[in-house]
Amino acid sequence: MGFKYLKKEAIDKLPKTAGVYAFKKGREILYIGKAANIRERVRQHKELLSKALQLGYLKTDSEIEALILEANLIKKYQPKYNVVWRDDKNYFYVGITKEDYPQVFITHQIKSLNTKYKILNTKFVGPFVDGGALKQTLKILRKVFPYRSCRVLPKRPCLWYHLGRCPAPCLTKSKISLEIPLTRLKKDCQRNAKNIMKIFKRGKTKTLGDLKKEMKIAAKNQNFELAAKIRDQISALEKVMSHARIFEPFQISPIENWSPIQKELKKILKTKKGITRIEAYDISNIQGEVATGAMVTFINGHPDKNFYRKFKINIAGKPDDVAMLKEVLSRRLKHPEWPYPDLMLIDGGKPQLNVAVKSKFQNTKSKNIKIIAIAKQKNELFIEGQKKSILLKSLPREIFNLILQLRDEAHRFAQSYHHKLRKKVLLGD
Repeated sequence: MGFKYLKKEAIDKLPKTAGVYAFKKGREILYIGKAANIRERVRQHKELLSKALQLGYLKTDSEIEALILEANLIKKYQPKYNVVWRDDKNYFYVGITKEDYPQVFITHQIKSLNTKYKILNTKFVGPFVDGGALKQTLKILRKVFPYRSCRVLPKRPCLWYHLGRCPAPCLTKSKISLEIPLTRLKKDCQRNAKNIMKIFKRGKTKTLGDLKKEMKIAAKNQNFELAAKIRDQISALEKVMSHARIFEPFQISPIENWSPIQKELKKILKTKKGITRIEAYDISNIQGEVATGAMVTFINGHPDKNFYRKFKINIAGKPDDVAMLKEVLSRRLKHPEWPYPDLMLIDGGKPQLNVAVKSKFQNTKSKNIKIIAIAKQKNELFIEGQKKSILLKSLPREIFNLILQLRDEAHRFAQSYHHKLRKKVLLGD
């Protein structure tokens, strides 16, 4: 399978579908990437567009197929502007152990695990560049092919079993093990793990073909229960592979020159003060339960995870996002050892902006921080000291992308912590 190439001046002819794209100069492929929308994603690579002469693309039916295809093509061509392949720690692999009840897991330490899992004859598939998209893909495939992810079988079924995402081989250790058809459980676990490996290695089409053959054989042998199960898996797999969303929206390439973006940002915010450090905040809860807050930090347009912070919110009673935000900001501003930002981005509208501004003035050392808020419904930007809001789509593309990336990263970080705490509550820990 080869790329279809266009001259870079014909960028408007690139498809707006999921797939893989490439930047090429002469015979050399400079960079390979994946996208939910090839044309929009390629437009964001300003630096690479200036270097390349041709743009290549391959359309896929789904984002999951684009993820798998990207890994195979990067491995094949090893473009110089992709991450250097010598360091395996930069990449992610899916590992599947060969045992009665296979474990499926993600790792980026394949060399050490090869020795550690040697006794289990673990198979690895990869490498993959995007760990987040890979994790989301496995989460989606787990709905179709439930699998075990724990390293050691626990004494009781976990949340994955209750969600229908794990066959729960741990039940074999319980008192009801005599009631469980062990042969069938082993076959289901091994078959599901095998199908996941097939998808990553051979793709959707061949995996579906094998499943259809398996269904016909089961029906011919009058094993109608298994045939019906495979039929449902075929239907579910076709559905998730076509509609699954695994890529972060508005993902952008690393900012190489912060100066022009900072200049534009200062103009929009009507400030002469330099902006290099930005913090973004988000609140995550369900009806006020297990509420969490998150702070992410970007320096010169790059996320710096050393300065990410998460907050377990203590406010009890009815859900109140504004009060929860006030608590998070109050606690954050009591930590001057965490360098104060030049700009704070709040997820919310005018009420959230107002409480953030009030919070910063309660601390004299933080009064120079500029505050902005982004309301989701219309993507309106509210700016401290300015009466009228600004529609995000009216801003320059670089600012548009930066603000959405800040908001989405804060949302992702808050949700991941919220889900972790919820899981603990559900399991009674």
